[in-house]
Amino acid sequence: MGETDLVGEAESAGARRGRRSGGGAARRAERTAPKLEAARFIERRIPEFEILNAEALEIIETNAETVLEEIGVAFTENPAALDRWRAAGADVRGERVRIPRGLARSLCATAPAQFTQHARNPARSVEIGGKNTVLAPVYGPPFVRDLDGGRRYATIEDFRNFVRLTYLSKWLHHSGGTVCEPTDVAVNKRHLDMLLAHMTLSDKPYMGAVTAPERAVDSVRMSEILFGRDFVAANAVMTSLINVNSPLTFDATMMGALEVYAAANQAVILSPFIVGGAMAPVSVAGTLTQVLAEVLAGVAYTQLVRPGAPAIFGAFVTSIDMNSGAPTFGTPEASKILYGAGQLARRLGLPFRSGGALCGSKLPDAQAAYETANTLNAMLLGGVNFCLHAAGWLEGGLVASLEKFVMDDDQLGALHSLAAGVSVDENAQAMDAIREVGPGGHFLGCAHTQANFKDAFWRSSLLDYKPFETWSEEGGRDTQQLAAERARTLLARYEAPPLDPAVEEALTAFVARRKAEEPDAFA
Repeated sequence: MGETDLVGEAESAGARRGRRSGGGAARRAERTAPKLEAARFIERRIPEFEILNAEALEIIETNAETVLEEIGVAFTENPAALDRWRAAGADVRGERVRIPRGLARSLCATAPAQFTQHARNPARSVEIGGKNTVLAPVYGPPFVRDLDGGRRYATIEDFRNFVRLTYLSKWLHHSGGTVCEPTDVAVNKRHLDMLLAHMTLSDKPYMGAVTAPERAVDSVRMSEILFGRDFVAANAVMTSLINVNSPLTFDATMMGALEVYAAANQAVILSPFIVGGAMAPVSVAGTLTQVLAEVLAGVAYTQLVRPGAPAIFGAFVTSIDMNSGAPTFGTPEASKILYGAGQLARRLGLPFRSGGALCGSKLPDAQAAYETANTLNAMLLGGVNFCLHAAGWLEGGLVASLEKFVMDDDQLGALHSLAAGVSVDENAQAMDAIREVGPGGHFLGCAHTQANFKDAFWRSSLLDYKPFETWSEEGGRDTQQLAAERARTLLARYEAPPLDPAVEEALTAFVARRKAEEPDAFA
């Protein structure tokens, strides 16, 4: 019996049981489940900040085409990719693919400018592209940190707790992917446990596995159990991160995953992973040229696999400390590149992805706060459509921090408020209030204030604004301590969203079956 047959068997068994009893149980659970407050994905009502003029954009676009035509890109250990490019008209010599001027851009034209990523709870589905911004948590750290346990290798229970916190968040719209790397589970099997956590502990959209093509296949198969095979065939239910091996190299592992997802009509983020001065030039214009060339080649390749497959223009770029060699975050150069990449993505007609709550600090301290604020504000003003690492990132991405997750999540509420822009309707004009109060009065008791004070201002659910005496009497807690307490409170009241028991049983059976098919590998 093949893998596809196993999925079909699990799906059919789940459906049969659902008809007998699971559907009623799911409906009863839904009626009694606590209602969570969840903000819709951001619909920006503010203009994007455009740092490049028309001449600069044309120079970068022309240079990127020159890179593709004269220098080319490498598709390593992937004969099928070389065959696709050769058939499309590229000059293929060895593993180097030189793409004639205009070819990649014309191929990218079939990728949608906007698409829906469906969640198992339709109310949590998101629109990626246009004036929308979708926020997803940190991705990829092998370590976690919290006040109780300090810095340590991540476990699957740490991973589940981050999924739970993301589900409970009002401001995060997406469950993400590898929120941390659970090192207590075999490398070749941990993707199964991570996907199962996203599918059962949350009802928000999620990301698929990309560390091997067969793991991408598992992601598609599990999604077919969750949503139904026909639904997955017709709709995007995953958005997955495909990093380019900068400079100008597309390795077989990531491209293998890309091929699986594109063929299944699932969305991928084509994202150069660049530390300026190491994997790209030190100049902003030079880095943007390389980013655009890599994205053009990668997105074009998705369309060679399947025209119309959804793809996102990704840009993860930071600079380097020339003294230590360590990556830096929250710098002016990184913001300039983000702003410029956003302009290039919009001109190309593709959704745009960039970071997040990025910082290089070892602790959720002042350095972390400054650098995070710089990157989050640039993200919003740069017109990012899919923001990865929106909460929890610490230590240059090596650590997922519980306290910083809560701190970042709180500030995402402020971004929602900023993105809403300024209302000038009759109520917002407040002319009645100005007439009522007149010269020398105050607005605290006027009718307009009384009618609007509950939601006139964004309010933090974390930061402390109490008088010094009260703050001192309550223990003089700093923000990290307040965040730790809030995380504990949230996790204590977590309840999983309702899921048809038959579907959950089918997912669990698939994971068990796949794990039994091969021995554990920890490298």
